[in-house]
Amino acid sequence: MRLVPPTSPEALSIGELSRRAGVNIETIRYYERIKMLPAPPRTSSGRRVYGPTEIRSLTFIRRSRELGFTLDEIRALLALSAADGKNTCGEVRQVAARHLADIRAKIVDLRAMARVLSDAVQRCDAGEVPGCPLIDTLSASAPLHLVARRSPRLSSKDS
Repeated sequence: MRLVPPTSPEALSIGELSRRAGVNIETIRYYERIKMLPAPPRTSSGRRVYGPTEIRSLTFIRRSRELGFTLDEIRALLALSAADGKNTCGEVRQVAARHLADIRAKIVDLRAMARVLSDAVQRCDAGEVPGCPLIDTLSASAPLHLVARRSPRLSSKDS
């Protein structure tokens, strides 16, 4: 454990770090526990102290989470950001491209789910089918992506 004088100009409390990085205090402690952030230096009284490096790392993690990166992907990106810079951009691009492909696949899935639900709601509204079309749709043994394909095409105003 590295000791830091409490009056060091770079010495920030966990509360101040939380405020500056826009991350909850418990989230900071969690990232330390799972080794996303290194253990911080402490004052002689044992108080954790942080500095600009931790602000940058936490901001990076927060922004990456906002973009939907997993913790494992963020670990990879952090490791690449700490690398010497050679070939780093290409490797970061690969991580980002895989993530983008995942997002696009999720969008396709979400659109299929929206079609299935929209169709079920329309059938409920029409009252033409005995029972409950939504319950029937949710009880169907076919996977949703197949149910979505069987559903009639909806106009763009319905999705």
